[in-house]
Amino acid sequence: MSDDWDTVTKIGSKVTGGASQRETVVRGKGALNAAQRTGAIIGTEKKFTTGNTVNKAGSEGQRLTKVDRSDDIVAPQKVPAEIGQNIRNRRSKEGPYKMTQAQLAQKVNVQANDIKLLESGDAIKNQGLLNRVARVLKISPKTGLPLDDK
Repeated sequence: MSDDWDTVTKIGSKVTGGASQRETVVRGKGALNAAQRTGAIIGTEKKFTTGNTVNKAGSEGQRLTKVDRSDDIVAPQKVPAEIGQNIRNRRSKEGPYKMTQAQLAQKVNVQANDIKLLESGDAIKNQGLLNRVARVLKISPKTGLPLDDK
């Protein structure tokens, strides 16, 4: 018997009523061996679940299941380097937005290291942080480009 969690081994046949043996599910290797010794009919079926496909709009659950089953390590999304560069440029130019990383971090209520990682492009994408930085610097959270000061 395989240790694959996707398979179910059933003993017996589907019988409706009467004194015949009903279909049972084997829970261990010992029970399977005992059924084989008695000569019972043994069948293995593959289980198919649709638990991850409830969300028809997106297949995030299916993607996570694939990631969970794969041996590869999937890196999380990072903030694009050009957004970090645009934040650095906006923060370093003369004017009302000129401030250090520590000052920006204090206004956004995060650690200065988070701003450093954001500007270098090594930060894991955090839309909440990007939105707060964009609000303070008056830039677009999607591109990092300055918004029109109207």
